[in-house]
Amino acid sequence: MKVYLSISLVLISLILLIPGVTEPMLTMTGTIEKSQLLDTGKDMLTQNLTEDSRANTRGILDVAASLFGLDTLEGEVEVFRNSRSIIDTIVALYQSHNLIVAVLVGLFSIVIPAVKLITMLILLLPVPQRIKQQLNSMIGAIGKWSMADVFVVAIIVTYMAGNASAGMGDMLKTQSQFEIGFYYFLGYCIFSIASQMMIDMTQTRKSQSTFVNIDD
Repeated sequence: MKVYLSISLVLISLILLIPGVTEPMLTMTGTIEKSQLLDTGKDMLTQNLTEDSRANTRGILDVAASLFGLDTLEGEVEVFRNSRSIIDTIVALYQSHNLIVAVLVGLFSIVIPAVKLITMLILLLPVPQRIKQQLNSMIGAIGKWSMADVFVVAIIVTYMAGNASAGMGDMLKTQSQFEIGFYYFLGYCIFSIASQMMIDMTQTRKSQSTFVNIDD
């Protein structure tokens, strides 16, 4: 019964991993105060002028803004909205020539989890004991990288936040929101941990049973 439960947990983990890496994980939006945007526009128009010309031109722009009611602008304007999945982030990192980081993200978020789950699934099937021992060693080696999933999410958030604020200074107000891909990936992590615990429990009980039979 526990074997079937373990198989079910592994299969659910695999199913959740696919949308976890393909669906958008995070959406970041950036807004700027309308009044601050207007002031920045004035500064840009007058920045290459002499001091006297700058003052005169700034005065003319202030009058024009007042005539059109622009000096009473309120609220914010959205300047960008960016949603990315893990795969989108890998592609973006590659295109921005961050090849090593792209490879690491792909390795830790797609390759290693998929290999680990497939190995766990094979381990639960009726295979020779020698192969099971090799698979257990392989799972143990992969398990050392179990915190890499958190590392991947941290890279994605940092990368998107850095791109969002680049060149905007303090003008830009950024907001982030987790999307469905994040919850799929979180579900994969939870079910993967649960399946690993079930397999460990099953292996431990089998070892204890074998030890008792030898003593008898």
